[in-house]
Amino acid sequence: MTTITIPGGSLFGLDNLPYGVFATPGTDPRVGVRVGDSVVDLAATLGDAVFARPSLGDFMAQGRARWDEVRRRVAELAAADVPDAAVHPVSSVTMHRPFDVADYVDFYASEHHATNLGRILRPNSEPLLPNWKHLPVGYHGRSSTVVVTGTEIARPCGQRKTDDGPVFGPSQRLDIEAELGFVVGTGSPLGSRVTTAELAEHVFGAVLVNDWSARDIQAWEYQPLGPHLGKSFATSISAWVVPLQALEAARVPGPVQEPEVLPYLQEEQDWGLDIDLAVSWNGEVVSRPVYRDMYWSPAQMLAHLTAGGAAASTGDLYASGTISGPGKHERGAFIEITWGGQEPVEVGGRTRTFLEDGDEVTISATAPGTGGGRIGFGDVTGRILPAKDLPE
Repeated sequence: MTTITIPGGSLFGLDNLPYGVFATPGTDPRVGVRVGDSVVDLAATLGDAVFARPSLGDFMAQGRARWDEVRRRVAELAAADVPDAAVHPVSSVTMHRPFDVADYVDFYASEHHATNLGRILRPNSEPLLPNWKHLPVGYHGRSSTVVVTGTEIARPCGQRKTDDGPVFGPSQRLDIEAELGFVVGTGSPLGSRVTTAELAEHVFGAVLVNDWSARDIQAWEYQPLGPHLGKSFATSISAWVVPLQALEAARVPGPVQEPEVLPYLQEEQDWGLDIDLAVSWNGEVVSRPVYRDMYWSPAQMLAHLTAGGAAASTGDLYASGTISGPGKHERGAFIEITWGGQEPVEVGGRTRTFLEDGDEVTISATAPGTGGGRIGFGDVTGRILPAKDLPE
């Protein structure tokens, strides 16, 4: 038996216990929990075949009572003894996408981000469109393009507007969006609605998200129906899913919403989240967005997503949209940091605006933990490769 040592100041103590899917050399992917610098094999520890599967989906579908039971049991075992064969150093495992993504919706929940983009893209108009403070605006993404951290991202191709008309080719304004994603564990029937009070019964946990964005392709296509090819080529998520229970100490009141939202979006519980992010470009931190400033909460996003009767399903992922704060150093996308490319920044001794081939971006985050310290999400990293299959 092994007693797991948790280093002092670890972001992965017993108040976190995030879930992931891992493999060791010669073994199939299976579910584990991170404790300190170790991964605990849950199938070997708990003797439950649901954890021997290459996805969290079947476990997530068991519901809130089961999530609570397993979390309590894992905390008890990790604080005592775990079978030797069930403990693996994090450095020795390969992480996989933690769940099969059933559906993907990306919201636009930051007032600072929406205002900045409005000023950049529509400089002679009001930055926020009339509906923005009445509902969580979102678009439907492609679940097939959601990939785990470490997956390399090929530069997308599409139509771009030029003075001589549209041309087809690689994006010249490739960007990132630092986001938080929420993973649905238990769904809801078609024709029903999830209320804001029911978030914790449906959402299993949270992941970091980088919603890669081709701004030149997006700018040409997004009116009148919104993003399509500019955002359908890749969305990266972190390997660890932080359980919603681990975020209790991070819950804070959201901003005052004026005008008052409609009844189905009103909340009786605080679901703002005090989460600090960091965005690194080729190893250099260029931004520190804060999630606590987000205008729309995850409970409101889920309530709106299902308000028309759409079913929620196990493995649904819905993301917050870019997380941006009021300061330039808190902006979660390069289009904001460089103000549409007009205000370049220095990265690695070079003046930069958008992503070049070979660039690597890493997004990390921490939040207050129930033990008085902080918990971590790990990170989501991607490196840009040249475009593939270029037209002649």
